[in-house]
Amino acid sequence: MDNLKIKLPPHISKIIDILNSNGHKAYIVGGCVRDSFLNRNPYDWDVTTSALPEQTIECFKDYKTVLTGLKHGTVCVVIDKNPVEITTFRTEGSYCDNRHPDKVVFIDEIKEDLARRDFTINSIAYNDNEGIVDPFGGIDDIKNKIIRCVGDAKERFDEDALRIIRAIRFSSVLDFEIEEKTSDAIHDKKLLIKNVSCERIRLELEKLLVGKNAFDVLQKYSDIIFTIIPELKPTKETSQNCKYHIYNVWDHICHSVKEVEADKELRLVMLLHDIAKPVAKTTDDNGVDHFKTHAKKSGEMAKAILKNLKFDNKTSYEVVNLIIHHDDRLYNNIDELPLYISEFGYDFLRKLDKISRADIKGQNNKYLDRISLCDEFILKLNELEEKNICVSIKDLKINGNDLKQLGYSGKEIGEKFDCLLKKVLKNEIKNEKEILLENAKKV
Repeated sequence: MDNLKIKLPPHISKIIDILNSNGHKAYIVGGCVRDSFLNRNPYDWDVTTSALPEQTIECFKDYKTVLTGLKHGTVCVVIDKNPVEITTFRTEGSYCDNRHPDKVVFIDEIKEDLARRDFTINSIAYNDNEGIVDPFGGIDDIKNKIIRCVGDAKERFDEDALRIIRAIRFSSVLDFEIEEKTSDAIHDKKLLIKNVSCERIRLELEKLLVGKNAFDVLQKYSDIIFTIIPELKPTKETSQNCKYHIYNVWDHICHSVKEVEADKELRLVMLLHDIAKPVAKTTDDNGVDHFKTHAKKSGEMAKAILKNLKFDNKTSYEVVNLIIHHDDRLYNNIDELPLYISEFGYDFLRKLDKISRADIKGQNNKYLDRISLCDEFILKLNELEEKNICVSIKDLKINGNDLKQLGYSGKEIGEKFDCLLKKVLKNEIKNEKEILLENAKKV
């Protein structure tokens, strides 16, 4: 890995060549280097240089530049329609708000610049002439799948509290272990998360939840998750004494997150689907626990949480509705599937099926046979969709003019359509024009 030559995109090579030809050092740095070593396609390519911001601007005077990050030494240059951030080597002063440096000082040594970065795996630079610049052992940590802070972990988290969440996000996404001192500092400094904006927390949480190592991270760093979403904390102390469950509520949540596919909405649903169980819990005379109305209450709590974390309205609406209906067990009433399709739609029901399966798999393995009911449910759902059955008023074989000819007017027409659709969905009558008209004549 140490001798690996990174294949740079043409526009990145051009940027480095332009800076070099003007007497400046330049490297790719950070996530793009890390991802290249991991054989992952970099999301973006960042360049760092010894050139001062005004020198960078001069080097690229023939190209479009965006100067929004100039205060921190960043110039965005558009090369071949690709925007690339070019940042001057720098050190940083104190961080009074635990997020942003109070000042930056421009320097001309790459190693000093790398020393200010968060984790060793992100503190590696590269160019074709010098190869790898890795003063903090980032390459070894990539080989050994380790997340480790550069220098003193507590100092790094004091500087920028977002790094706490980024550490566990990297652990989840990359399936890396967090080094002991870094892990200790994460737990020790977790309350600094309150200084991080909700928007930034949301972005990190979304990535964490869909990571391949999400289960282990949720288990090992539950205190961080509870700092982000305090309403989840009681779930860790809430037992579930009933035949279908072998875990407490938090452990069940973690298992169900693991069992659902790595989709942002579905994993948010599983994270929050039982959040109200601690407040809904009752225990009967036989010592059996019950959680009536927890789905509805969980939906209400989830709505407030998602709003606080600045999730978009579409995501929030979908997640909340799935939570509210996650315990409906529609697979027990397949005969009424046309009614469910009419009310929820095919896509929603397929998502609900995925949630039901994850919920079951996160409970007691003795009752995994319920998955067969889910299989029957989805087979029937697919069958009805292929048949293009009547599931809405527009699918009925009569129209408003037909009802007007029978003497209906105004809101009576809508009411009669609703009545006829319900009968068709319940299989009480067939969706045939003559039959519908005959039923429409009845009082």
